[in-house]
Amino acid sequence: MSDSRTSKRNGSGVADVISDKLVSRLPSKLAERAERGPVVPVVKLSGVITPTPSPMGRPSISLQTVESALTRAFGHERLAGVALAINSPGGAATQSALVADRVRELARSKDVPVLAFCEDVAASGGYWLACAGDEIYAHSTSMVGSVGVVSAGFGLHGLLDRFGVERRVHTAGEAKMRLDPFSPEKEEDVRWLNSLQTEMHEQFAEWVRGRREGKLRGTEDELFSGEVYSGTRAKELGLVDGVGTLRGVVNERFPDAHIVPVEPRKPLLARLGLGTPAARGPGGAVLTALDALEQRTAWSRFGL
Repeated sequence: MSDSRTSKRNGSGVADVISDKLVSRLPSKLAERAERGPVVPVVKLSGVITPTPSPMGRPSISLQTVESALTRAFGHERLAGVALAINSPGGAATQSALVADRVRELARSKDVPVLAFCEDVAASGGYWLACAGDEIYAHSTSMVGSVGVVSAGFGLHGLLDRFGVERRVHTAGEAKMRLDPFSPEKEEDVRWLNSLQTEMHEQFAEWVRGRREGKLRGTEDELFSGEVYSGTRAKELGLVDGVGTLRGVVNERFPDAHIVPVEPRKPLLARLGLGTPAARGPGGAVLTALDALEQRTAWSRFGL
Protein backbone atom coordinates (compact mmCIF):
# COMPACT_ATOMS: atom_id res chain seq x y z
CA MET A 1 0.00 0.00 0.00
CA SER A 2 2.81 2.37 0.91
CA ASP A 3 4.66 1.73 -2.39
CA SER A 4 1.47 2.30 -4.38
CA ARG A 5 0.78 5.64 -2.74
CA THR A 6 4.39 6.71 -3.29
CA SER A 7 4.11 5.78 -6.97
CA LYS A 8 0.95 7.82 -7.33
CA ARG A 9 2.52 10.79 -5.58
CA ASN A 10 5.60 10.56 -7.79
CA GLY A 11 3.44 10.36 -10.90
CA SER A 12 1.45 13.37 -9.83
CA GLY A 13 4.67 15.23 -9.06
CA VAL A 14 6.06 14.62 -12.53
CA ALA A 15 2.83 15.88 -14.07
CA ASP A 16 2.97 18.97 -11.87
CA VAL A 17 6.53 19.70 -12.95
CA ILE A 18 5.62 19.33 -16.64
CA SER A 19 2.55 21.50 -16.13
CA ASP A 20 4.61 24.17 -14.35
CA LYS A 21 7.13 24.23 -17.18
CA LEU A 22 4.38 24.61 -19.79
CA VAL A 23 2.74 27.42 -17.83
CA SER A 24 6.07 29.16 -17.33
CA ARG A 25 6.67 29.10 -21.08
CA LEU A 26 3.26 30.57 -21.99
CA PRO A 27 4.12 34.23 -21.34
CA SER A 28 7.29 34.02 -23.41
CA LYS A 29 5.43 32.29 -26.25
CA LEU A 30 2.72 34.92 -26.19
CA ALA A 31 5.31 37.67 -26.09
CA GLU A 32 7.15 36.06 -29.01
CA ARG A 33 3.95 35.95 -31.05
CA ALA A 34 3.18 39.56 -30.22
CA GLU A 35 6.66 40.60 -31.32
CA ARG A 36 6.50 38.81 -34.65
CA GLY A 37 4.94 41.86 -36.25
CA PRO A 38 2.76 42.19 -39.34
CA VAL A 39 2.36 39.55 -42.03
CA VAL A 40 2.28 39.78 -45.84
CA PRO A 41 0.93 36.53 -47.30
CA VAL A 42 1.98 35.65 -50.86
CA VAL A 43 -0.50 33.88 -53.13
CA LYS A 44 1.04 32.31 -56.23
CA LEU A 45 -1.18 32.51 -59.32
CA SER A 46 0.61 30.32 -61.83
CA GLY A 47 -0.46 28.60 -65.03
CA VAL A 48 -3.03 28.89 -67.77
CA ILE A 49 -6.35 30.40 -66.68
CA THR A 50 -9.00 27.79 -67.36
CA PRO A 51 -12.24 26.50 -65.80
CA THR A 52 -11.10 22.94 -66.56
CA PRO A 53 -8.40 21.48 -64.27
CA SER A 54 -5.43 19.89 -65.98
CA PRO A 55 -5.84 16.07 -66.27
CA MET A 56 -2.29 15.65 -64.97
CA GLY A 57 -2.58 18.20 -62.20
CA ARG A 58 -0.48 20.86 -63.92
CA PRO A 59 -0.76 24.30 -62.30
CA SER A 60 -3.76 26.24 -63.55
CA ILE A 61 -5.80 29.19 -62.37
CA SER A 62 -9.53 29.35 -61.75
CA LEU A 63 -11.68 30.63 -58.94
CA GLN A 64 -12.06 27.06 -57.73
CA THR A 65 -8.33 26.34 -57.57
CA VAL A 66 -7.28 29.60 -55.86
CA GLU A 67 -10.25 30.31 -53.58
CA SER A 68 -8.78 28.44 -50.59
CA ALA A 69 -5.42 30.24 -50.89
CA LEU A 70 -7.04 33.67 -51.20
CA THR A 71 -9.33 33.08 -48.24
CA ARG A 72 -6.47 31.93 -46.02
CA ALA A 73 -4.21 34.76 -47.16
CA PHE A 74 -6.72 37.47 -46.32
CA GLY A 75 -7.65 35.66 -43.11
CA HIS A 76 -4.21 36.07 -41.52
CA GLU A 77 -3.87 37.94 -38.25
CA ARG A 78 -1.75 41.09 -38.23
CA LEU A 79 -2.34 41.48 -41.95
CA ALA A 80 -0.30 44.34 -43.44
CA GLY A 81 -1.09 43.54 -47.08
CA VAL A 82 -1.34 40.69 -49.57
CA ALA A 83 1.04 39.95 -52.44
CA LEU A 84 0.07 38.16 -55.66
CA ALA A 85 2.89 36.39 -57.51
CA ILE A 86 1.56 36.09 -61.07
CA ASN A 87 3.01 33.89 -63.79
CA SER A 88 0.38 33.32 -66.45
CA PRO A 89 0.05 33.65 -70.24
CA GLY A 90 -3.69 34.18 -69.84
CA GLY A 91 -6.68 32.04 -70.74
CA ALA A 92 -10.39 32.17 -70.01
CA ALA A 93 -11.75 35.70 -69.69
CA THR A 94 -14.51 34.81 -67.25
CA GLN A 95 -12.20 33.00 -64.82
CA SER A 96 -9.76 35.93 -65.02
CA ALA A 97 -12.57 38.30 -64.03
CA LEU A 98 -13.93 36.02 -61.30
CA VAL A 99 -10.55 35.64 -59.59
CA ALA A 100 -9.80 39.38 -59.87
CA ASP A 101 -13.23 40.28 -58.49
CA ARG A 102 -12.69 37.91 -55.56
CA VAL A 103 -9.36 39.55 -54.77
CA ARG A 104 -10.98 42.99 -54.75
CA GLU A 105 -13.85 41.75 -52.58
CA LEU A 106 -11.47 40.35 -49.96
CA ALA A 107 -9.23 43.44 -50.10
CA ARG A 108 -12.21 45.70 -49.40
CA SER A 109 -13.43 43.53 -46.54
CA LYS A 110 -10.02 43.57 -44.84
CA ASP A 111 -9.08 47.11 -45.93
CA VAL A 112 -5.52 46.12 -46.87
CA PRO A 113 -3.42 46.90 -49.96
CA VAL A 114 -2.81 44.25 -52.60
CA LEU A 115 0.53 44.24 -54.42
CA ALA A 116 0.76 42.28 -57.68
CA PHE A 117 4.09 41.00 -58.96
CA CYS A 118 4.59 39.89 -62.58
CA GLU A 119 7.10 37.06 -62.89
CA ASP A 120 8.03 35.57 -66.30
CA VAL A 121 4.79 36.65 -67.90
CA ALA A 122 1.57 38.41 -66.87
CA ALA A 123 -0.16 38.69 -70.21
CA SER A 124 -3.76 38.81 -71.37
CA GLY A 125 -5.75 37.20 -68.53
CA GLY A 126 -2.57 37.20 -66.46
CA TYR A 127 -2.47 40.99 -66.69
CA TRP A 128 -6.20 41.11 -65.87
CA LEU A 129 -5.26 39.38 -62.60
CA ALA A 130 -2.39 41.81 -62.02
CA CYS A 131 -4.82 44.72 -62.26
CA ALA A 132 -6.59 43.36 -59.20
CA GLY A 133 -3.62 44.73 -57.29
CA ASP A 134 -3.54 48.29 -55.97
CA GLU A 135 0.06 48.38 -57.18
CA ILE A 136 1.73 46.31 -59.90
CA TYR A 137 5.45 45.49 -60.10
CA ALA A 138 7.44 43.56 -62.67
CA HIS A 139 10.98 42.43 -63.25
CA SER A 140 12.72 44.32 -66.04
CA THR A 141 12.63 41.12 -68.12
CA SER A 142 9.00 40.24 -67.37
CA MET A 143 6.53 40.12 -70.25
CA VAL A 144 3.51 42.27 -69.42
CA GLY A 145 0.32 43.39 -71.13
CA SER A 146 -1.27 41.76 -74.18
CA VAL A 147 -4.56 43.54 -73.50
CA GLY A 148 -6.62 41.85 -76.19
CA VAL A 149 -8.79 38.83 -76.98
CA VAL A 150 -7.86 35.77 -79.00
CA SER A 151 -9.73 32.69 -80.15
CA ALA A 152 -7.99 29.73 -81.75
CA GLY A 153 -9.06 26.40 -83.15
CA PHE A 154 -8.59 23.94 -86.00
CA GLY A 155 -10.36 23.46 -89.30
CA LEU A 156 -10.96 19.75 -89.68
CA HIS A 157 -13.71 19.68 -92.30
CA GLY A 158 -11.65 17.54 -94.72
CA LEU A 159 -10.41 15.08 -92.12
CA LEU A 160 -13.58 12.96 -91.87
CA ASP A 161 -13.85 12.66 -95.66
CA ARG A 162 -10.30 11.35 -95.80
CA PHE A 163 -11.19 8.46 -93.52
CA GLY A 164 -14.63 7.87 -94.98
CA VAL A 165 -16.47 9.02 -91.86
CA GLU A 166 -19.87 10.68 -92.14
CA ARG A 167 -20.73 13.13 -89.36
CA ARG A 168 -24.37 13.70 -88.52
CA VAL A 169 -25.49 16.68 -86.45
CA HIS A 170 -29.09 17.76 -85.87
CA THR A 171 -29.96 21.10 -84.29
CA ALA A 172 -32.93 23.30 -83.44
CA GLY A 173 -31.74 26.86 -83.99
CA GLU A 174 -29.58 28.00 -86.86
CA ALA A 175 -26.86 29.41 -84.60
CA LYS A 176 -26.19 26.17 -82.73
CA MET A 177 -23.42 25.05 -85.09
CA ARG A 178 -21.36 28.23 -85.33
CA LEU A 179 -17.64 27.69 -85.91
CA ASP A 180 -18.00 23.91 -86.04
CA PRO A 181 -14.42 22.69 -86.67
CA PHE A 182 -15.68 19.86 -88.88
CA SER A 183 -17.57 22.23 -91.21
CA PRO A 184 -16.24 24.85 -93.64
CA GLU A 185 -15.80 28.26 -92.03
CA LYS A 186 -18.66 30.70 -92.73
CA GLU A 187 -18.24 34.47 -93.07
CA GLU A 188 -21.27 35.17 -90.88
CA ASP A 189 -19.77 33.02 -88.12
CA VAL A 190 -16.51 34.96 -88.28
CA ARG A 191 -18.40 38.27 -88.12
CA TRP A 192 -20.26 37.05 -85.05
CA LEU A 193 -17.00 36.00 -83.40
CA ASN A 194 -15.34 39.33 -84.20
CA SER A 195 -18.29 41.18 -82.68
CA LEU A 196 -18.06 39.12 -79.50
CA GLN A 197 -14.29 39.62 -79.30
CA THR A 198 -14.70 43.38 -79.73
CA GLU A 199 -17.17 43.49 -76.83
CA MET A 200 -14.89 41.46 -74.56
CA HIS A 201 -11.87 43.52 -75.60
CA GLU A 202 -13.65 46.71 -74.53
CA GLN A 203 -14.55 45.15 -71.17
CA PHE A 204 -10.89 44.24 -70.68
CA ALA A 205 -9.76 47.76 -71.61
CA GLU A 206 -12.33 49.32 -69.27
CA TRP A 207 -11.08 47.14 -66.42
CA VAL A 208 -7.51 48.29 -67.07
CA ARG A 209 -8.55 51.95 -67.36
CA GLY A 210 -10.49 51.77 -64.11
CA ARG A 211 -7.82 49.97 -62.11
CA ARG A 212 -4.95 52.04 -63.56
CA GLU A 213 -6.77 55.38 -63.51
CA GLY A 214 -4.34 58.30 -63.58
CA LYS A 215 -1.37 56.00 -64.17
CA LEU A 216 -1.60 55.05 -67.87
CA ARG A 217 0.72 57.06 -70.11
CA GLY A 218 0.62 55.22 -73.43
CA THR A 219 -1.66 55.76 -76.40
CA GLU A 220 -4.75 53.61 -76.95
CA ASP A 221 -2.92 51.65 -79.64
CA GLU A 222 0.07 51.04 -77.40
CA LEU A 223 -2.01 49.99 -74.42
CA PHE A 224 -4.83 47.99 -75.97
CA SER A 225 -3.51 46.56 -79.24
CA GLY A 226 -2.71 43.21 -77.63
CA GLU A 227 1.03 43.98 -77.66
CA VAL A 228 3.20 42.57 -74.88
CA TYR A 229 6.03 44.61 -73.32
CA SER A 230 9.06 44.11 -71.13
CA GLY A 231 8.71 45.14 -67.51
CA THR A 232 10.82 48.23 -68.17
CA ARG A 233 8.66 49.36 -71.10
CA ALA A 234 5.47 48.49 -69.20
CA LYS A 235 6.54 50.91 -66.47
CA GLU A 236 7.06 53.67 -69.05
CA LEU A 237 3.52 53.08 -70.36
CA GLY A 238 2.03 53.00 -66.87
CA LEU A 239 0.98 49.36 -67.07
CA VAL A 240 3.02 48.70 -63.92
CA ASP A 241 4.05 50.96 -61.04
CA GLY A 242 7.63 49.89 -60.70
CA VAL A 243 10.38 47.44 -61.55
CA GLY A 244 11.55 45.17 -58.77
CA THR A 245 11.22 41.81 -57.05
CA LEU A 246 8.57 40.67 -54.64
CA ARG A 247 10.88 40.29 -51.69
CA GLY A 248 12.67 43.57 -52.36
CA VAL A 249 9.48 45.62 -52.70
CA VAL A 250 7.71 44.01 -49.75
CA ASN A 251 10.74 44.44 -47.50
CA GLU A 252 10.91 48.10 -48.45
CA ARG A 253 7.19 48.75 -48.08
CA PHE A 254 6.70 46.67 -44.93
CA PRO A 255 10.12 46.43 -43.24
CA ASP A 256 8.73 44.75 -40.11
CA ALA A 257 6.53 42.28 -41.92
CA HIS A 258 7.02 38.56 -42.35
CA ILE A 259 6.48 37.14 -45.85
CA VAL A 260 4.31 34.03 -45.63
CA PRO A 261 3.68 31.84 -48.72
CA VAL A 262 0.10 30.58 -49.00
CA GLU A 263 -0.54 27.59 -51.25
CA PRO A 264 -3.94 26.47 -52.54
CA ARG A 265 -5.18 23.15 -51.26
CA LYS A 266 -4.64 20.52 -53.94
CA PRO A 267 -7.04 17.60 -54.51
CA LEU A 268 -5.85 14.31 -53.04
CA LEU A 269 -5.13 12.73 -56.42
CA ALA A 270 -3.01 15.70 -57.44
CA ARG A 271 -1.05 15.49 -54.17
CA LEU A 272 -0.37 11.82 -54.89
CA GLY A 273 0.68 12.63 -58.46
CA LEU A 274 -2.05 10.44 -59.94
CA GLY A 275 -3.85 13.05 -62.05
CA THR A 276 -7.61 13.28 -62.38
CA PRO A 277 -9.91 10.26 -62.87
CA ALA A 278 -10.40 11.38 -66.50
CA ALA A 279 -6.66 11.15 -67.14
CA ARG A 280 -6.57 7.59 -65.79
CA GLY A 281 -9.71 6.43 -67.58
CA PRO A 282 -10.38 5.53 -71.22
CA GLY A 283 -8.82 8.08 -73.53
CA GLY A 284 -6.62 9.37 -70.73
CA ALA A 285 -3.55 9.41 -72.97
CA VAL A 286 -5.39 11.58 -75.51
CA LEU A 287 -6.56 13.99 -72.79
CA THR A 288 -3.06 14.23 -71.41
CA ALA A 289 -1.58 14.92 -74.86
CA LEU A 290 -4.18 17.60 -75.63
CA ASP A 291 -3.60 19.21 -72.23
CA ALA A 292 0.15 19.30 -72.82
CA LEU A 293 -0.41 20.81 -76.29
CA GLU A 294 -2.73 23.50 -74.90
CA GLN A 295 -0.29 24.39 -72.14
CA ARG A 296 2.67 24.48 -74.54
CA THR A 297 0.78 26.63 -77.05
CA ALA A 298 -0.27 29.19 -74.42
CA TRP A 299 3.28 29.68 -73.12
CA SER A 300 5.01 29.50 -76.52
CA ARG A 301 3.21 32.65 -77.70
CA PHE A 302 5.62 34.50 -75.41
CA GLY A 303 8.71 32.50 -76.27
CA LEU A 304 8.52 30.44 -73.07
